[in-house]
Amino acid sequence: MNQRVLTGITTTGTLHLGNYVGAIRPAIAASREAGVESFFFMADYHALIKCDEPERINRSRLEIAAVWLAAGLDTSRVTFYRQSDIPEIPELTWLLTCITSKGQMNRAHAYKGAVDANLAAGEDPDAGITMGLYSYPILMAADILIFNAHRVPVGKDQVQHIEMARDVAQRFNHQFAKRRPHADAQRRLPPEGAADQAWGGPAPDQDEEFFVLPEANVEEDVALLPGLDGRKMSKSYDNSIPLFEGGSKGLKEAIARIVTDSRLPGEAKEPEGQALVTIYDAFATPQQRADFRAALRAGLAWGEAKQQLFELIEAEIAPMRARYDALMAHPERIEEILQQGAEKARAIAGPLLARAREAVGLRRFTAVAAPAVDTAKATKAALPVFKQYREADGQFYFKLVSAEGQVLLQSAAFAGGRDAGQWVSRLKREGAAALAEAPVQRGEGVDEASLAAALQALAEAEAG
Repeated sequence: MNQRVLTGITTTGTLHLGNYVGAIRPAIAASREAGVESFFFMADYHALIKCDEPERINRSRLEIAAVWLAAGLDTSRVTFYRQSDIPEIPELTWLLTCITSKGQMNRAHAYKGAVDANLAAGEDPDAGITMGLYSYPILMAADILIFNAHRVPVGKDQVQHIEMARDVAQRFNHQFAKRRPHADAQRRLPPEGAADQAWGGPAPDQDEEFFVLPEANVEEDVALLPGLDGRKMSKSYDNSIPLFEGGSKGLKEAIARIVTDSRLPGEAKEPEGQALVTIYDAFATPQQRADFRAALRAGLAWGEAKQQLFELIEAEIAPMRARYDALMAHPERIEEILQQGAEKARAIAGPLLARAREAVGLRRFTAVAAPAVDTAKATKAALPVFKQYREADGQFYFKLVSAEGQVLLQSAAFAGGRDAGQWVSRLKREGAAALAEAPVQRGEGVDEASLAAALQALAEAEAG
């Protein structure tokens, strides 16, 4: 059985080197493994939690898609899509929300961090916190569970959300899977005496789980890349190293700003704990790592160390940068790829969501036996009818009206109601044969044949 691997990046800005090292590169490497079925997506619903600038979100989606493709993503092997192109994801999110405890959401790192920041600033604990921020771990769980992903490449700071996804999956499985009748049992019954195995599977009320329990896939050494100041690389800290933005020059200038200690050229330097060394490790072979550390301990100048780091990174990303520029010049090509990916994704998500809807009780109503119809009454109801009435001028009239309300026949005026009634009785008895003498005219748009047929039906009903 293939293992499914899923990962995505929130579309709120331009990607930096940390995104590439911590998510894109390991995910693409995993997609090339034998026996792996990979899913890659732009988390643009998640972006709405953090950003209310439509143009920025739209631009970011395009840039991120181009980065994935430029970095070597093979869309013939993987499923590549935008989160917002898969309507099954928000629907599953709601089903999962309804079984997720508030207490579990209270423990989410992002929410707790926002509360702590508010308290430190003397604000109300929930000031500025939206329900999107509060419950986005459930949306992340839906991202994963809608495809039953086994592994999710993430940074160390996202491991808690994978654990939450496991908890939600277990709760859904426990609450609904054992109650789910077998699909064949809902649609049809096996022939008498037939074995379950010969009739399409196990017996009704089978113990079947909906969701697999995902595992976080973290590269321990480099999953959380430091920024220029040693903290986690992040746009919000203004400490990131650009991936493609600014080209080769932008990369070199950013590396030059990496904070190091004050040891001079020729002085021995301790590599451990240095952000520059950690970033170097993310691109180096084991031998290069060992040589770089030895050189620093031997007195390698920080300026020369930064030049070596630039050359190492540039060798890997320069070819990708060229592919990225070509893709950004033709966004319609990216859109076509994404639509193909969405079609592949929905072919998997749709059936799973249908099962989940059925499990929680959102089922289609099936046909029931229709009540017996009184044929005689139905036929009578379909016949045209005569209606007699008196107008404001004191004269009496009658008309023949079809079952649909169309006037088939309209009489002239009669001085007495009895005269009108006699003509009605005669037309009922004789049908079309009485038309030659009757003081009547056909209704608008009614042809002679239709009128004759209606009168004949009345005459037959009268005779019967």
